[in-house]
Amino acid sequence: MIVNPKDKKYFKPKNTIRYKGQLLTTDRALVMGILNITPDSFFDGGHFFDIDNAVEHAVLMIEQGADIIDVGACSTRPGADLLSAKIELDRLLPVLRALREKFPDIVLSIDTFRADVAETVVNEIGDVIINDISGGRLDEKMFATVAKLKVPYVLMHMQGTPQNMQTNPSYSNVTKEVIKTLSEGVYRLHELGVSDVIIDPGFGFGKTLEHNYELFNHLDTFRFFELPLLVGVSRKSMIYKLLGHDSQNSLNGTTVLNTLALQAGASILRVHDVVAAVEAVSIFEKLKEFAQ
Repeated sequence: MIVNPKDKKYFKPKNTIRYKGQLLTTDRALVMGILNITPDSFFDGGHFFDIDNAVEHAVLMIEQGADIIDVGACSTRPGADLLSAKIELDRLLPVLRALREKFPDIVLSIDTFRADVAETVVNEIGDVIINDISGGRLDEKMFATVAKLKVPYVLMHMQGTPQNMQTNPSYSNVTKEVIKTLSEGVYRLHELGVSDVIIDPGFGFGKTLEHNYELFNHLDTFRFFELPLLVGVSRKSMIYKLLGHDSQNSLNGTTVLNTLALQAGASILRVHDVVAAVEAVSIFEKLKEFAQ
């Protein structure tokens, strides 16, 4: 039977993520709350470095409506020094244990590019989403490890490394090149049997302000993947450099871009400010009722 590609009933995008034996649906966009347990992250570095403060902030984000808590123990801001795997795990594990004990059903994600960190966390804590800024390029074992662990994986695009990614990033066509790199990653993951792949264009990672806005303007192109799309622009320099202020005053700009991302098909918003993101999703969902 020949199928017309325009017939959407035959080409329904993947809208579920398998997590701890359950299906997490993205029919309504999910909000991923950022929990940086680092002393040097670009916006909230040092605020939640203490375990008690970290757990308290996670509790607040969950109460505010966060669907996922993304825990990062190694800052990947431009120019950041990368920690050893041991230090990363020493920071991660106590917080993750506390969160798993307090909220056994909350969806947890870890922001790491290291396969051994991912494996240790899953073995000790249970299933988590692996959120890899490097798309498998900083650790060649990552894809095979994710396949073995059978956990969801965020495949993000980054040009270069955190140390050099903002040193004259260059593209002939940023959207085409990002899609090409992500396509290669998706193919390799699917070949290994990884079915729960989430894609992330990687705003701010090896991209100038102009690259970021050109890429964002073509965000709906990423529907091509028919996979959940994560957008992370929260309080980033693409907002505050354009508007002439700083990350502390970038909530309004973040909300504007998050709303536009929802219109373009974003499935997950990764944010520092959960309330604003939840409200954006609620308003967007209400508007969708009248568009059908």
